[in-house]
Amino acid sequence: MNLTRRRFVWQLYPSYLILITLILLFVGWYVSSELHHFHYHQTAEDLRARALLVERQLEGHFSRNERDWLDPLIKTLGEQSGTRISIILLDGSVLVDSHENASQMDNHSQRPEIIQAISGKQGTSIRFSQTLGQSLMYVAMPIYVEKEIVGSLRTALPVSDIDATLNGIYGRFIGGGFLLAILLAPICWWLSRRISYPLEAMTDGAQRFSSGDLKSPLAVIGSVETRRLAEAMNLMAAKLDERIGQEVEQRSELETLLGCMIEGIIAVDNDERLIRLNSAAADFFSVSFQQQTGRSIQEVIRQAELQRFIRQALSQDIPIEEELVMHGEEKRYLRVQATPLTGKEGDRIGVLIVLHDLTRLRQLESVRRDFVANVSHELKTPITAIRGSVETLLDGAPIEEAGQRFLQIILKQSERLNALVEDLLNLSRIEQGETQGKWKFSRQSLLPTLESAKNACESLLLQQKINLEIDCPETVIARINSSLLEQAIINLLTNAIKYSEAGGQVDVDVAEVDGEIRIRVHDYGCGIEKEHLPRLFERFYRADQARSRSLGGTGLGLAIVKHVAHAHRGDVQVNSQPGEGSCFTLLIPTTRTK
Repeated sequence: MNLTRRRFVWQLYPSYLILITLILLFVGWYVSSELHHFHYHQTAEDLRARALLVERQLEGHFSRNERDWLDPLIKTLGEQSGTRISIILLDGSVLVDSHENASQMDNHSQRPEIIQAISGKQGTSIRFSQTLGQSLMYVAMPIYVEKEIVGSLRTALPVSDIDATLNGIYGRFIGGGFLLAILLAPICWWLSRRISYPLEAMTDGAQRFSSGDLKSPLAVIGSVETRRLAEAMNLMAAKLDERIGQEVEQRSELETLLGCMIEGIIAVDNDERLIRLNSAAADFFSVSFQQQTGRSIQEVIRQAELQRFIRQALSQDIPIEEELVMHGEEKRYLRVQATPLTGKEGDRIGVLIVLHDLTRLRQLESVRRDFVANVSHELKTPITAIRGSVETLLDGAPIEEAGQRFLQIILKQSERLNALVEDLLNLSRIEQGETQGKWKFSRQSLLPTLESAKNACESLLLQQKINLEIDCPETVIARINSSLLEQAIINLLTNAIKYSEAGGQVDVDVAEVDGEIRIRVHDYGCGIEKEHLPRLFERFYRADQARSRSLGGTGLGLAIVKHVAHAHRGDVQVNSQPGEGSCFTLLIPTTRTK
């Protein structure tokens, strides 16, 4: 079994047993070493004492001439003391030996103990004796005659006696250690359970916590450390239960809020996988908003335009918005806004998409455009008839002066009404062409379009004595619809001429800036108050009601300019100061993208 998957008690218990066994082995080794050293040391001291006693008895009789007298004495002493006794001369020859015939023994001059004794020290060694056929401990003492070393006295005992004594001690020690290990095994088990049981109890409690049961606290048992751990885990469970309750409540509130929103909400991560989808967004695309989390947006919502917009939003770090048309069982118009989503560390984790349903609004706008187009078309016929009749009366029979004046008024108002109808029809055509994609665009130079617009305003320029200058390089090329753009420029030039003083100046300059074509129409007339600028491009809005009517304006010219700019995927801007004139800027992308 893998050690990491065993119960804690079965990791502690063998560890205790192994530790106790190692301690017993170490103690046994240490004690046996000390006993061995002690016994050998005591034996060496005993041999030294015996050598000193023999030396006292044989003092003055250490010579070859005394061999016959020394030999029986040494053998007797050796037999009585159980010790081998030898007398070795300086040349290494054995004078007498208690256990062997000295004349037949080898020269002992190279024996370690003899070398040390001859040098004036006590010599000790343990080795196997070829003579006796067993291991002996030898102790040799120098023999002095008149303070000169004349030889050495050596005593020896068999080591087997010492080993037998030590083996007996070792046997008893091993038996005692084994018995002690058996007695300590239950104690080790008890200690292991005492340590592991609180941890097992806390493990069971932690598993209850992980399964969601945070109401059942852990038992506070065991040591101070395990008690503190249990108390900390109980506190953690209480805090976690409180936090989860708050999160569930907040999540419920968020789900309720998202469910009640009429705007669609889609949250997508950096890999284009769905994070959150509310019911409104699910209704937009006829999908279920349940169990969609983690799926690719391409699997959930099969709308190519929305997928393209999401990829574009993920590639940018700023909010973007766009109007999309969703095709399906029902054609739907959506205003889509995207904002980057950030995590706790401030890093980007995806985008949040907000969908505004403009379908009903677009349907109403379509109805309005159709109404305006139809009404304008129907009005044009009676207006033409009225105008023709008035002109016929004015050119025909004589009429009184008052009648002439009234007919002039009728003619002027019919012309104004006709201009209004024409502008309404133009605006309606532009809107329909923009929404239905009927307008054709091609890359061409802007200069011919501007020159054509200038020619269209020639009579008005001569009437007002206005000097018009056009600054447009022939190399400036953009993807445009020439007739649409010409109509917008004519409207801007007409306003600039009408609101300039007689003999004034109007400038038109064209430049390419940051991927856009900038067309500026600048006049130096009366200018416009600041509060009127935000609403200037609304239909029928007039900054100066009286003057606009006196100049014959319909209130739709700038609205047409705005729609022409939008048809080119561009924009229109205005800057003006009262008394200093106005500057209208038409911005058109160099390439028209859908």
